[in-house]
Amino acid sequence: MDFKRLAELLFPDVTETPEELENKYPPRNLPEGAKVTRFAPSPTGFIHLGGIYGAMIDERLAHQSGGVFYLRIEDTDAKREVEGAAEQLISVLAEYGLNFDEGAAIGEDGKITDLGDYGPYKQSQRGFIYRVYAKKLVEEGKAYPVFTTEEEFDELASADKKAEVKSKVWTDDANAEQKDAQARQREFTLEEVQSRLLNGDRFVLRILSDGDGEKKVRTTDLVRGSLEFPENDEDFVLLKSDGIPTYHFAHAVDDHLMGTSHVVRGEEWLPSLPKHIQLFRYLGFKPPKYLHTAQIMKLDENGNKKKLSKRDLGLDMTDYKRNGYAPLCVCEYIMTLLNSSYDEWRMQNPEKPYTDFPFTIKKMSSSGCLLDLPKLGDVSKNVISRWDADRVYSELTEWAKEYQKDFYDVLTADPEKAKAILSIGRGGKKPRKDIATWRDVMPYCGFFYNEFFKIEDSYPEEFDKSDIRSALRMFLDGYDEGDDSAVWFDKIKDVAARLGYAADMKEYRSAPESFRGSVADISMFIRVAVTGKMNSPDLYTVMQILGREEVFARINRMIDNL
Repeated sequence: MDFKRLAELLFPDVTETPEELENKYPPRNLPEGAKVTRFAPSPTGFIHLGGIYGAMIDERLAHQSGGVFYLRIEDTDAKREVEGAAEQLISVLAEYGLNFDEGAAIGEDGKITDLGDYGPYKQSQRGFIYRVYAKKLVEEGKAYPVFTTEEEFDELASADKKAEVKSKVWTDDANAEQKDAQARQREFTLEEVQSRLLNGDRFVLRILSDGDGEKKVRTTDLVRGSLEFPENDEDFVLLKSDGIPTYHFAHAVDDHLMGTSHVVRGEEWLPSLPKHIQLFRYLGFKPPKYLHTAQIMKLDENGNKKKLSKRDLGLDMTDYKRNGYAPLCVCEYIMTLLNSSYDEWRMQNPEKPYTDFPFTIKKMSSSGCLLDLPKLGDVSKNVISRWDADRVYSELTEWAKEYQKDFYDVLTADPEKAKAILSIGRGGKKPRKDIATWRDVMPYCGFFYNEFFKIEDSYPEEFDKSDIRSALRMFLDGYDEGDDSAVWFDKIKDVAARLGYAADMKEYRSAPESFRGSVADISMFIRVAVTGKMNSPDLYTVMQILGREEVFARINRMIDNL
């Protein structure tokens, strides 16, 4: 077979050579040890937690080493592409602080543009590049065309990136017929090819595999260690009939030209690794180092680990936004999944950004990570408790504007009041940790606003209503807005003593039967009247923010209702 003649028949319009492409995309000038990583999603829907998980690994590997982190949009599956998904994806990644050094970006006109010298960064715009390398493989006798039926064309055209993972593994018994078909497809003449092309027939381009399924190929995964697979003996598709490359072919060409040193992807791609090793060898490229990450799992009702599905809360990143999780809190939580030592580091370094943590591949788990929403809540509380009121107000109002418009309106009507509320218990060695999500804020402090104030908790039945009324009236009689917190509390203790309640908690604990209750109970009477709750932020500060007139109005209303 004259392979050069075959290549000219199949790709007559391709005049550029691989060497010319190599000159256009020279090796990057980076410090020794610097890593080049990429996040390469398909714009076929929402970005999910596993995507953020993988992107954070990419970002940390690159930026901790002084390397490059770039975004490539793998949009070769036109039938499944969702309009606007790529733009939304870029926006979500920005919200999570995953900043790219180069790649696909949103321009001033709101459309996707290229940022960097190694583009185009959308695979749909790189067709001319793939054809150059496809022609090279044909010239070298490593790839060949297959002219097939329209039904087979449609099947190949509709195959998505994930479907390529499920490529068949041949065995002598089950797939002998398929092996025979492959052998027959390899038999053709130049005259037959020329005739089919003149007839306008389309073809797919397949690799001419030299693998032997009885032999093993060995490789190293940076998470899983040494791996061994049967060699690839399948003539898998490189170019579909419309000229669009498969993931296998496109990622090999792109990762080489863009200088990718490390590829982070899900463990579902492990079965394809022999194909990729073979393809890199055929192309003469040094393969990147692979990290196949474990899937994020959940516990089912029986306590067994199960893969997250699209229906599960916690997969789609819009779930986190809608439910009020701050992006930084989610990132901090993901760090606890990536490295088990992160929790200890965070305790020792409470004020440092998570990017200061010395992330290492060596401490990544090869087994499935377990999504733990209560743990996410705890992490979020710790993170938000370290923020000042200005930051809390800024992120809260940005969220509330979209998801709690009525709350947003009262918060922004008086920003200083809102910040004073959010400042309660903030700062110091033991800050309050009431807020895990922005949805928690209105239940926590909505009582400050009459629009949301209501009596949520009832007084315990063991207390006489006459005691409660008397305590509230006596408190109002002595209330002075100018008192400091010590004087204010002394007056509450005085009310307690006059009603036969213990003013001193130690005294009460030593002989509770000697008293009608304690000063804590008197405080509770006042707290429920003013906040509607048994538990609230510091009551003295609450009253200072509400003001004398509102404090009196609420307490008098409670007296009337008892």
